[in-house]
Amino acid sequence: MSTATALSPEILAKYQPVIGLEVHVQLLTATKAFCGCVNQYGGDPNTHVCPTCLGLPGALPVLNRKAVEFAVLASKAINCTINERSVFARKNYFYPDSPKGYQISQFDKPLAEHGWINVHDADGNLKRIGITRLHMEEDAGKSVHDGFADSVTKTYIDLNRCGTPLVEIVSEPDLRSADEVFEYLTKLKEILLYTGVSDCNMEEGSLRCDANVSVMLKGADKFGTKAEVKNVNSFRFIRSAVQYEIERQIGVLEDGGRVVQESRLWNSAEGRTYSMRSKEQAHDYRYFPEPDLQPLIVGAAWQAEILTQLPELPEARRARMIAEYGLSEQDAATLTATREFADRFETAARQSKSPRRVAAILLSEITMRLRAAEIEFEQSPVTLAGIVQAADLAESGAISSKQLKQLLDTCFAEGHDFGFVYERDKPQQISDTSAIEAMIDEVITANPKQAEQYRAGKKTVAAFFVGQVMRLSKGQANPAVLNELVARKLDALGPL
Repeated sequence: MSTATALSPEILAKYQPVIGLEVHVQLLTATKAFCGCVNQYGGDPNTHVCPTCLGLPGALPVLNRKAVEFAVLASKAINCTINERSVFARKNYFYPDSPKGYQISQFDKPLAEHGWINVHDADGNLKRIGITRLHMEEDAGKSVHDGFADSVTKTYIDLNRCGTPLVEIVSEPDLRSADEVFEYLTKLKEILLYTGVSDCNMEEGSLRCDANVSVMLKGADKFGTKAEVKNVNSFRFIRSAVQYEIERQIGVLEDGGRVVQESRLWNSAEGRTYSMRSKEQAHDYRYFPEPDLQPLIVGAAWQAEILTQLPELPEARRARMIAEYGLSEQDAATLTATREFADRFETAARQSKSPRRVAAILLSEITMRLRAAEIEFEQSPVTLAGIVQAADLAESGAISSKQLKQLLDTCFAEGHDFGFVYERDKPQQISDTSAIEAMIDEVITANPKQAEQYRAGKKTVAAFFVGQVMRLSKGQANPAVLNELVARKLDALGPL
């Protein structure tokens, strides 16, 4: 972290950061918000356009029904109240990437209000972050400042993005640290991905966040002057930018200065923010109702129809999976990180006699090998059915953990599913107690020094004998039987 001056913990502790977020999310519709142009990232510049998104005279907007459905789903997923009647407005401003000279948005009558997301505060307690509103709008085009021979003197405009349907999600100024900001955004993205309304790809601009940051003395009843941090392209950088801005503003105040209301840009290479433009005076966007669009009515019947598409959301799914499958909180959190991963697990868990064993194999053995092979689950040679078979065999004791690993290694090396490899190379696990006892006796006789250590009270030496018998049995001794018999045999030697 780079700051102008190093601040002591005592100085930092005097101040209370106050942070609010504005998150723009592109909706994953097939066509744009108000015309039939394809809604798709990329493409040759200025090819996904028509008279409507170019703002040509006489072209009229027609609202995309699917965009409304997605906006309602997103609103309900973050606990907002849907307003049955909302109004589109013209937000007037002049900028090269906005060909109409205004943006169709919503102003005083948004689609949804009064939502919330829970995060953890510095003490680990759950804290509710209010969401002021979610409103619909269209995206602007894109100014291209580099990539051309004359980029030093010219800016190019690509209008493919014009008219892309957006929702803007505005939080209350309830966030109090950079870590809370990171968790809020992580949870918001997770929720939106579960609903399927957006791919939330920050690199492609389908999720963008501006952070309004201010600081005030602890105990004060009035917020400080805020600065808006814009154009940050990852949650990790947003956390760093917010922390830098908190420390920068505290440093200004401690030096007797005044924080200026402005927009600032984050420079990730330098780890600091830079002033972009002053915002001492609020923009007058001259909002007025969009004359070419009637008020949007989302009545109770339509809301109910839309909400049939709402899936079980991450927090509820985690709680249910912990209760239903006996998972740890950490395993449940990992398994529900994406809807697809959770679906895979539950498909296998419901077919297995041991969901917890399925979770262990999926999270450790399979995931580890996928990473090593640099492939996705869809390319895994071991299918869900193979995972179920492996879990049931391991749970029943038919194969040891070592044998399981060996079989999975073979699956990934040869590209075969678990069932095929198991039937071909079926390992024979030794559970016969007399056979295992004979091997234990042989190992104890060959290692008198370790036997004496055990008799002298060093009980951890038992693990040595277990390992030696496993080696002698070529990994085929039943682990549960082996551990019990080793302890019994060594205890029978008596103390020294």
